[in-house]
Parts: sequence; C-alpha cells; structure tokens
Amino acid sequence: MTRNLTRLTRLIRPKSIAVVGGGEWCAEVIRQTEKIGFDGAIWPVHPKSPDIAGHKAYPSIDALPASPDATFIGINRHATIPVVRELAANGAGGAVCFASGFSESAAEDATSSDLQADLVAAAGDMPILGPNCYGLINALDGAAIWPDQHGCKRLDSGVAILTQSSNIAINLTNQQRGLPIAYVATCGNMAQLNQADIASAFLDDPRITALGLHIEGFTNLRAWEALATKAHTKGIPIVALKVGASDEAQAATVSHTASLAGSDAGAAALIKRLGFARVHDLPVFLETLKLLHLSGPLSAPTIASISCSGGEASLMADTALNSGLTFPPLTESQRSQLSDILGPMVALANPLDYHTYIWRDADAMAKAWSAMMTPEVGLTFSVVDYPPENRADWDCATDAAIKAHKTTGRPMAVVASLPELLPADVTQTLINGGVVPMHGLREAISAASATTQITAPETTPLALAPGSPPHTAQVLTEQDAKTALAAHGLDIPNGATVSGLSDLIKAAKTLTPPLVLKSQGIAHKTEAGAIKLRLTAADLPTAAQSMPTDRFLIEEMVSNTVAELLIGVTRDPAHGFVLTIAAGGTLTEVLSDSASLLVPASPETVRAALDSLKIAPLFTGYRGAPPANINAILQAIDSLQAYVLANLDSLQEVEINPLICTPTRAVAADALIRKDMS
Repeated sequence: MTRNLTRLTRLIRPKSIAVVGGGEWCAEVIRQTEKIGFDGAIWPVHPKSPDIAGHKAYPSIDALPASPDATFIGINRHATIPVVRELAANGAGGAVCFASGFSESAAEDATSSDLQADLVAAAGDMPILGPNCYGLINALDGAAIWPDQHGCKRLDSGVAILTQSSNIAINLTNQQRGLPIAYVATCGNMAQLNQADIASAFLDDPRITALGLHIEGFTNLRAWEALATKAHTKGIPIVALKVGASDEAQAATVSHTASLAGSDAGAAALIKRLGFARVHDLPVFLETLKLLHLSGPLSAPTIASISCSGGEASLMADTALNSGLTFPPLTESQRSQLSDILGPMVALANPLDYHTYIWRDADAMAKAWSAMMTPEVGLTFSVVDYPPENRADWDCATDAAIKAHKTTGRPMAVVASLPELLPADVTQTLINGGVVPMHGLREAISAASATTQITAPETTPLALAPGSPPHTAQVLTEQDAKTALAAHGLDIPNGATVSGLSDLIKAAKTLTPPLVLKSQGIAHKTEAGAIKLRLTAADLPTAAQSMPTDRFLIEEMVSNTVAELLIGVTRDPAHGFVLTIAAGGTLTEVLSDSASLLVPASPETVRAALDSLKIAPLFTGYRGAPPANINAILQAIDSLQAYVLANLDSLQEVEINPLICTPTRAVAADALIRKDMS
C-alpha cells in the first residue's frame, strides 16, 4: 500500500484533472473546479461530445495530453472498471469512482461484491476513492473533484474532514461557524483505501491544523495505529465522530461482560487508545475542530466564564457539570484586581457575573477579562448573544475579548448561548483578533472537553482477533477455567471437584471452612440456586441435594472482602479484544459501573480505569474500612490479559466475576471461559 499512499498526493493535490463522462454530474465537476479557482488543466473525456462545460473533450484516456493527476469517473459501474484499468495503465495519479451499485448493494445484487473486487484489481497500485462517493475538495490549492455545490472557499490553512457520507460532507462544507475547511473528502465503500490511509495523506500537507473523521466503522486497525502515531508526531490533533455502533461486540452473550460492554465499547476504547478526541454530533464536531484550529487543545481541563447575567453564569456552571471541566476558584490576587475594576456591588466568583456596570467600557471589560485569564485556566469564555439588528452597543464585548487575549496571550472564546446569535461578521472579527467564536453553550463546553481527550497514542500494538470468531466455541467448567487462568498467575481459591453426593465430606477434609458449594455446568449460578455459602463439611450433603446437577466444586470461602470486581474480555472482530473492568457480584448489571479498554492495556491505563469506577473509594478504604490490595488487583488483570494473549486464535470470551478484593489478595471466586476446543 506504500505506493498507493505516495501517489495519493497527486490525487489530493492535482495539477491536472480529467472528467470521464458527459452527464450533468460531470459538467458540475468542471464548474465547481473553475469556481474554486483551479489553475491547472481540465480535460473532459467523452467519445462523442466535442466539448463539455466549455472545455475541449477528448475521445479516450489515451488521447489526453498527459497522464492526469486526478480523474472523476462519472459513468455507470460496469463502464467504470475498464476506465480505471486504462488510467492505471497510463500512470494516472488516482481516481474518484462516483458510481454506486458495488458492495453496498450486495443485499439486492449478488454480483456487486464481485464487481467491487474487479474494480480493485483494475486499479492495481493507482489509488481510488470510493466507489459510491462524491470525491474531494482541496480549498488550499483550488481543486474540486466534486459533482455538486459546496461551501468551501480558498484559504491558506485549515482543517481536513473525511467522511464516509457524501451528503454529510456537503452539509459540513456549508457550515456558517467560521471554521476554515481546507480539505473535504468522502471515501464511500473504501474498496481499496482504508479511511486511515486517506487521512494519513492529509497529514502530509503542512497547512493542515487538525483532522476531523466521520467514522462508520474501523477496518485495518494497524493502519489506524499508524495514523495515530503519525498525527501525534506531527502535532496534528484528530477528532472522531463515530456512528453506526456495531453489534459484533455482543456476539457472546453467555457472560455479564458482553452485556456490560455493549456494542460501542470497542470503538470507544479504540478511539481513546489512539489518542483522538471523540464527539457525538456534528455541531460539536465542527466546534471542536474550530477550537483546535484557532487555539489548540486546552492546556488543562479548567475554564473560566464571564457574563453580565447571573442566569448565564448559572447556565455555564450547569452545562459544564459532568463534562470533566472545572472552574478554578478565584485567587486573592484575582479578587483584588476584579474588585478594583468592578466595584463593591459585584459578587466575585468563577463563573463571574460582572453585571453591566462596566458595559460599553471596552478597556475596563478587557481588564476584568484579563484578570480571569490566569495560566492555570485552559480556556476563558465570554458569554455574549448579539442581537440581529443594532449591534453597535455590543461591539464593546467583541473589542474587550480581543484586547484581553492580546494582553494575556491566553486562549479566549466568545460563546453565544443561542448558536444563531453569533453573526458571521462578528465571527470573522473575533477570528481575526485571535479569539475563538463558539456557537452554543453545550457545543462550546463539549468541544473544550473533547480537546482534553487528545493524548499520545498507546505504543503497544493491539491484540487482533484473527479471522472469524470460532463457531465451535464451548464453555469450560468453572474449575477448568480457573486452572487455565491460574497457569498465568491468577489467584484462585483452594478447592476440590466431586461427582455425586457420597464423596463430598471426604473431599472437604483438606479444606478450611467456611466452604462454598457450587453445582457445575451452570453459567449463572445464583439465579439457578447452584451456589451455597458459609458451609461446613457436614453441611455439604444436605446442601447438595437441592442442586440442579450432581457435579460439584467445593472451595474455601474468601473472607475480609473489601470490594467485588468483574474483569472480563470479549472478542470483538472490529476492534480486537475488549477488556471490561466493572463493579462485580450479583448486582453487576444493576450497578452498570464499568470501564472498557483494549488488550493489551498497560498497568497505568488499567489503574486509571479502576480509579474511574464509582466504587473506586472502596479500594482505598471507605469510611475507615481497610483498603484493597491494588497491586494484587493489577496482577489479576495482568494474568487475565496474559491468558487472552496466549489464546487469541481460539478465545471467544473470558470472565472473572466476582474477583474478590481483600486487603491482601485478589481472588477469582468464579470464572468462565468460552473458546474453540478443536
């Protein structure tokens, strides 16, 4: 694929464009390319028409003056394949395949997948976008290989956006939020190029400041890991809008782990592992990219808010609740500065309601704003909604924000509580002054929070699930599962297995009560009455009589419990192996207190996941109770991962629930493994 990626530069930064086809879509490509100011050659290709959209048409690819850098192929799917083959043979830079009816139509047309394979074979090393996609817009160099209207304009630098949906791409280009969009590309079916490969090519342009990805699904995880490493090395942040949650992670339904992880757990864990910011809707997607372009990620998850209304101050405080952002309290120095500027009638706090005593005095307002913008604050917001008419009285707020930013050198944003009340001209004035215009309180807070998610990617390669999941997976007995896990270092209780009632007391002689009796072959023992606790050896025969099977496991009961955890791994074909860490025991689903990672997860990442749980205070000694042995918990999770890594080919799922955490141990009280036994 290296040659593809090298040649992809010609496709996204072309000096010559060929357009194959004579319909209205093809004519529109020519019009849009001219409209955005393309100064290279435009070569229509049509066997009968002498010209298209005012340009001389050539009868074939072979008749062109030179091999084109980029080609838009706007003809039917069957005719597309020989054209792609001819372009590849002539050394063309790449092509956009507009036609539909390939693999996306497999449910309606059994031949469409074969047609897509034929397309890839015809392309060879020549990169192709699509099929079933609009193409790309390069607003930096003025090239629009794009068959429809759009809102992009020429600029010197900006963000790149890559989507799988052409219609979403059109909508994004027409945003009115002041975001400079340098590249837009749609990837359609991704017959040949992975979405990460296309994104990687954008990173090679030094004029790109941030990258936004609308993702429906991940393929070729190694390419995504390479993209994350490249973006981090170049200092280009990536924002991901992941949609279309897959049910693949729920394929295994025997364990609690599968229901806890849910269909989106693998994607969420992957995005976090790659160091991307994740957002969940288009407005926040745009606001996050804009904040990154103009200001970069927040240096700390701290914010300050300034408004002339107590209501707006309260809205900001409530909007930021549970966002991961905090409002640092004012220092004595700040209080002194603000008191001198605002007078004695203003209650000083962060968020700050400065009333309107200094309204229209841009210098005084700027001094107040500057006092709020300390180095400890990641981003300061000024809440201003501009009226549609007679806005002159609001110019002071614009001027103050710009002056405060220039005085302090700290990041500053002006946010309208209603997105439509930040006009386009004010937006541009703020941008010119180095201030970030933001549309909507929720969008602004969410965007600021998203930038704090941007981190260095994890360097250890993901454990990938090879091939298809095993179809012959079987559930091991609890004792066999524990023995397999113990071989990788997991702490398990002392125990013995027995068939029938007669040998129960004899088997228990070497064990120290209190004892636990379990009926084997039952996945969810509590619901089935297959477990009894706090027994002596003499209690065993009576307890066993009501059990649902005649195969038993007797174990020493673990005492001094501090907390119960669930730790489990499910095979997720789309993302690898999802490690779930959760509050365990019989109330696992009720508590819904979990975190998901991907295998292998580092001890530092695992510890952060443990600390994120609601039950985390139990680990350190809650209300005078003894703390859990954190090192033992980490060792147990490491042992679980070691087992997974040793059984990648056959494993479907593995779960320990509960992992009983005590002041000295972390013991697997129950275990489940489902794997291919062939």
